Amino acid sequence: MASKLYGEWSEARKVCVIGAGTMGSGIAAHLCNLGFDVSLLDVTRDAATEAFAKAKQARPPHFYLPERSNQVHLGGIAENLDWVAGADWVCEAIVEKLDIKRSLFEKIEPVLSPTAMISTNTSGLQMELLAEGRSDSFRKRFMGTHFFNPPRYLKLLELIPTASTDKAAIEAMTKFLEEQCARRVVVAKDTPGFIANRYGMWSMFHAIHSAEKLHLSVEQVDAITGPFLGRPRSASFRLNDLVGLDIMEDIAANLIERCQHDPNRAVLQLPASMHTLLQRGWIGEKAGQGYYRREGKELLCLDLQTLAYRQKLDVRFESLDGISKLPLGERVAKALEFKDEAGEFLRTHLVPVLQYAEAVKEEISHSHQDVDRVMKWGFGWEMGPFEMIDAIGPDKVGLAGKHYYKGKTQATFHGGFTAIKAEPQFASLQDFQIVSKAENHQIRDLGDGVHAVCLTTKQGVITTALVSELTRFFDGCKFDRMLLSSESKNFSVGFDLNFFLTAIQNVDVQGIDKALIALQKLGELIERYSIVAAVQGYCLGAGHELALSCAHIAASGEAQIGLPEARVGLIPGGRGTVLTRIFNQSKDNTAQRLAEVAMNVAEGSVGNNADHARSLGIIRPTDITIYHPDRLIGDAKRLVLTALPTARPAWRTPDGPMTGMIERLMQEARTAGRMSEYDEVIGNKIKQVYAKSESYEDALERERAEFLELCFRALTQARIKHMLENGKPLRN
Repeated sequence: MASKLYGEWSEARKVCVIGAGTMGSGIAAHLCNLGFDVSLLDVTRDAATEAFAKAKQARPPHFYLPERSNQVHLGGIAENLDWVAGADWVCEAIVEKLDIKRSLFEKIEPVLSPTAMISTNTSGLQMELLAEGRSDSFRKRFMGTHFFNPPRYLKLLELIPTASTDKAAIEAMTKFLEEQCARRVVVAKDTPGFIANRYGMWSMFHAIHSAEKLHLSVEQVDAITGPFLGRPRSASFRLNDLVGLDIMEDIAANLIERCQHDPNRAVLQLPASMHTLLQRGWIGEKAGQGYYRREGKELLCLDLQTLAYRQKLDVRFESLDGISKLPLGERVAKALEFKDEAGEFLRTHLVPVLQYAEAVKEEISHSHQDVDRVMKWGFGWEMGPFEMIDAIGPDKVGLAGKHYYKGKTQATFHGGFTAIKAEPQFASLQDFQIVSKAENHQIRDLGDGVHAVCLTTKQGVITTALVSELTRFFDGCKFDRMLLSSESKNFSVGFDLNFFLTAIQNVDVQGIDKALIALQKLGELIERYSIVAAVQGYCLGAGHELALSCAHIAASGEAQIGLPEARVGLIPGGRGTVLTRIFNQSKDNTAQRLAEVAMNVAEGSVGNNADHARSLGIIRPTDITIYHPDRLIGDAKRLVLTALPTARPAWRTPDGPMTGMIERLMQEARTAGRMSEYDEVIGNKIKQVYAKSESYEDALERERAEFLELCFRALTQARIKHMLENGKPLRN
């Protein structure tokens, strides 16, 4: 009976989040993005409305599309308690106070569905104490779901069961969260701070103490503990500001109180600089100042000696620059031997941090991999502490004789090695065998008769050589089902602008036209096959034109997709203008919709996520969003196993005066300051293709002709040069 009950959790669609604060609203928004029917309760409906209004203005935004916020039902606990009764999952996210949470559970248990999931979002309260006094039915289903903030962007979720939680419920909840909620789950022990805050917060405090001890500046420490150490650019002190010094203080105080057995807990005492900042109310990003403060375009930095702000210094360590291209473990091993300030800081900070992981691992986690995953998925580390120890060399960090990973096995806590569980659903391209290589692309075998055609150019840039290679490949391709992807973190940043600039300077009209024809014909070749474009990162310009040629696009939720050619004074010339016109025409889509899409192309609009790109008409309604950040390749492969080549829709002329509609929208954009006079020139080129073409073939010719005409305008050339030199568009 229990297994049947928990088996139904995978079908859950109704979620009631209780607590509309920062975390509760963020969780509600994340689940709403995924298509759940979400209700959000607070003390009163007014309190929920007021708190959620702040969430709707959050930056970075919680919602993929702003209008989705209207789908979250807002209510008060007293007047809308029946919403709890109808929920498949009740996720409590109220204030981090044990007695208040327990009081809420007592109130909701009588109305809670006997089959519902019930969890608490907490960063460190003890699950066992939270479940005290509840029924056996409640306790068997109850566990902690520690989301990371902001939930949309951080994939880690620590799942914390109690001793009473049914094992089958833990397994079912893990499956639900990973398959339906776009999370990567680590099951943690019910200990203070779990894994993330016990180890991660200790590491954050240790960096501040080390800086103060060595009299290093904020900038120096952040120059060491960012990308050089395989960590995000937020490094140490910027991360402190983002988390919030008040939050750090609360977590540290809780850990100090509950971890009196830990001989290393003194690290969690407030550093002098943090104590001063907290006294002044300068608690980080949400207060506008912490270790950093922005004044206009200028970034100020706290001087750790004077505790006053000064202009931020540009700090570089020549010693680190000289080894920065080495693999992470190798470069850190070398840096630990340096006699400069960088080496001294790493010996003072990194070595104890790695040793602390060894000291607390068994208390807080079930495996070395779990600790590593928390730090990678929750903190953005390239390597977790045990992976790094192996990579540096255990003897170099005072852990001689320790080894944590061998091949596909990991060390157990009590000796010997055990197999690491295979997770094919989370496989990346690099997990699959390369079966052939060319200069600009390679083929990987994904199994089940599916092959991945992977771009290998830098950032997936489209070059004439790549177009020629792919044309030859697809012209005689024997594979039935394929993915089109990229070995880069970006699918493609578009066509090589240097090619066009050189051709323009040489007045090589024929060369440009030939390149455009080749790109258009490559897209037509791709249309013949069962191909899914697996898109991540940037998917722009010519890269997106090739993706649109595939039967389907499977786009990572955070992919930034668009045709920004207008920003460099051009129009999409590899069928992008034509395909957006064709894919947005239908019996239901009037000339008005086509005019709106034409404007989006004319303005060089880029969707800041896959759903936004779909709303702009840049991808098709039939293209899918993969919200889980680690399931792109697996889900795209499943799609290609069922996807068939789709016939390109026939060209049709919609009812309505499209020309006039486009002109009116351009005039409105000019009046609003969104378009310059030259932007309008580009918009008129789009209009020619959209409204004047009489057939698909005619549209292709117009697209190339208008592209060529723009190439030899001075303002276009200025835009291309500015983009190449500065990496930013020029508005002229």
